[in-house]
Amino acid sequence: MDEELKERLRDQWGRWGCFATLGLVGLVLLFGIWRVKRDNTPRVGTDVRAVAFLDAEGHRHSLAEYTGKVLVVDVWATWCPPCQASLPELAKLQAEADSRYAVLPISIDEGGFTDVNTYLSRHPMQLKAFVPLNRDALGPFGPISGIPTTIIVDANGKLRTRWSGYASGRAESELKAALSK
Repeated sequence: MDEELKERLRDQWGRWGCFATLGLVGLVLLFGIWRVKRDNTPRVGTDVRAVAFLDAEGHRHSLAEYTGKVLVVDVWATWCPPCQASLPELAKLQAEADSRYAVLPISIDEGGFTDVNTYLSRHPMQLKAFVPLNRDALGPFGPISGIPTTIIVDANGKLRTRWSGYASGRAESELKAALSK
């Protein structure tokens, strides 16, 4: 090949390489934007007062009833070992609750109160538990991808923070931080 042809090919490959790089960067950016928009986990400040649940007597409640109080909402199940580890801490916080806050453990067991009552009779503790009103009742919290999932709601019914998994003392620590605001 003569030098002129080699030079032209090098220029063409250089241009195409530049276009390919720009195209790849564009695809990465579009993917990032798509992921952010697809993520329907509520953000801090999201109003979650519409979350509805039942107490053991079958009475309907919603987080809106607790406006003015900071809430510790714990989504759990009787078959979940980390949930079982967290329940004594939640029972303690619930027993100590005053006019400033409430603790609402909401079980997502398929058997509802049948499963919850059976579990609590085998593991005696002073814990008032709840179940979701229906399948979509916890929707304002966004997807619950792991349990326990703990949600701190501020006194105005807005999501303050949420996390999945159990870490000893975290619920109490996050509650104290929310109460001090």
